[in-house]
Amino acid sequence: MTKKVIAYLHTHWDREWYREFEVFRLRLLRVFDNVLELLEENKIPSFYFDGQVSALLDYLELRPEKEEQIRKFISEKKLFIGPCFTLVDEYLTDKYSFEKNLEIGLKISKEFGCEDFIGYLADTFGHSLNIPKIFKQYGIDKCVVWRGCGDIPSEFVFNGINTVNLIRGYFMDIFSAKISVEEKAKWLKDNLDRIAEKSGDILLLPIGADHLGVEKDIAEQITKVNEILQDYEIELANPFKYFDLVKNNFKYEWNDELRDNSKTFILQGCYSSRTKLKQANVKTSYKLHFTDKIQKHFGSKYNSAIEYAYKLLLKNQAHDGICGCSTDEVHQENIMRFKKINQVTNTILKELKFLNPKEYNRLLLEHNKKYRYVMEIEETFEPENCQIISKHKGFVDDILYDTQRIPITEDYTEIYTCLEEIRPDGKKIPLSEIIKIQNNKITIYDKFAVDFVRCNDYGDTYNFGAGENDTPEIAEIINSEVIVDGNLRQIMKIRTTFFDVNVSLDKGSDLVQFYIDWENKFTDKLWQARFTFPQKIQQTFSEDMNTIITRTFDADYNIREHLPKTKGIEVKTNFAPMQRYVGTQGLGILTKGLTEYEVYKNTLSITLLRSTGVISNPKNPSRSTPAGPPIETPEAQQLGQNSAEFAVSSFEPENYKIYLEEYYSDLINC
Repeated sequence: MTKKVIAYLHTHWDREWYREFEVFRLRLLRVFDNVLELLEENKIPSFYFDGQVSALLDYLELRPEKEEQIRKFISEKKLFIGPCFTLVDEYLTDKYSFEKNLEIGLKISKEFGCEDFIGYLADTFGHSLNIPKIFKQYGIDKCVVWRGCGDIPSEFVFNGINTVNLIRGYFMDIFSAKISVEEKAKWLKDNLDRIAEKSGDILLLPIGADHLGVEKDIAEQITKVNEILQDYEIELANPFKYFDLVKNNFKYEWNDELRDNSKTFILQGCYSSRTKLKQANVKTSYKLHFTDKIQKHFGSKYNSAIEYAYKLLLKNQAHDGICGCSTDEVHQENIMRFKKINQVTNTILKELKFLNPKEYNRLLLEHNKKYRYVMEIEETFEPENCQIISKHKGFVDDILYDTQRIPITEDYTEIYTCLEEIRPDGKKIPLSEIIKIQNNKITIYDKFAVDFVRCNDYGDTYNFGAGENDTPEIAEIINSEVIVDGNLRQIMKIRTTFFDVNVSLDKGSDLVQFYIDWENKFTDKLWQARFTFPQKIQQTFSEDMNTIITRTFDADYNIREHLPKTKGIEVKTNFAPMQRYVGTQGLGILTKGLTEYEVYKNTLSITLLRSTGVISNPKNPSRSTPAGPPIETPEAQQLGQNSAEFAVSSFEPENYKIYLEEYYSDLINC
């Protein structure tokens, strides 16, 4: 019996990766010019534009004269765009950003006349269990995935949504190869046989690849291949036709995340590559979400500025950007975008404060009072009954945001940052009662301990490269002393052979905050804060899309005992992604941009820094096949000043948001 193969033409468009945005955009002009020409001449039936609209907007910015033609093809269902604004990473993006990604992407897609949408996630590095729920909220009932699926069949129900697993991936560039039609037919038969093992009588075949154009004679090539193939007949169509033809085949259900790397690489080292990007992303996202929420209380005049800021954020959250696996120049631009977003949010918050001081201060105080006993304020004088924590020179907001005045030299004055008590019922607990130094470890609550370790990393920006015989180096504690013993905040400095650790505790709080600032002089290293628990860790709770998910672990699994010896294998690890929280055995750990943890026996380690110097190392011991080009990226070593922030307390997972808001509230006190 001959099986039908529905093939769709596409290009997977990373806005920036191993080349910079403007370089790729000029390539986009040639690729998409060709697509439009083929559609106009009816040489191809349709084209699927990678599930995002940002590439189309990038194209139209330089080819505005093509808009009418594009709208025509969309209305004729020959060109499919959206639903996302960009293809963001699923584990390094929070729920609010992902929702905004769909909100903006769908709005633009519908303005262009597109009505048909698939949650298209063909190349993201594993799949969050919460993504299908968000798609459903926006009326999207179809999904396409690939990485992380293991042995799941082609058609399955992923957390309530009919989903297609691209068994052999989206990367199908055989029709661009300079080989004979007989060789192409043989290659296609081998791959279609593998897809057929996991499919019904109808198969889905993507035709395209990263930044790849469509062959002008693609229809003729398929006709010739069909004459040779005996078991399959390829039809050029679109993925929507495939979903319609197999609508009764979605019987297998999967209700968990998709992070099985036995069949496909999920490139989990991206959770920790270029820590500074992750830190900027988490802090910037939180502040943008808060700014959006508070500005709506005052009307809608900042809506366009907020959308502009979100578009900048979503461009940075595209999976090869936020994953940290692009060139140094790409990530320099990422950092600049984060700075621009913060300029927008800071200005909006300060303008609101200047224009509506009474109501703004009431809202801010109301927010802070829910979660903390003290808050930071700025004054131009030394206030009484406050604890001064720093001072700097600057202009007061009343001058900077008054459009009828301009600041002059005489207005440049001393500004004090102080702590003010906002809930007087809080108690001061001596920090030394919670934090103790014992056996070269920092003991917390006499139950948990943390120390600091580092080891060699022979990998790249995609994967931590474990050394088979490596043992980690452990920081030795030199001494400790309380350096601030104020009525509202205490700080203990712990000096180690790696770096100094400042540990602080506010009055009324039981959230112990750790801050590390150090100059990294080492290359190719993995640095971790290692927490030791009373029992082996079988289960963790961590934040994913602003909810708590549970993961189970084989606590005795050791990555160094399972390094691959044959091609095409990515080692299984006990590393996992997190957003801002992970907890187990009654201890909660909150972080500001530390987005990866590892489980081994009775320890849970938070990655502080992972330094590597190449996009893809062909000799990475943890992955026996390259995942990208071996372009050197010296800035990924993150030499020089680095910082890491995390906080701990004893609480159960269901209470993490209370502690999280306390921990993050300092980001919104402008």
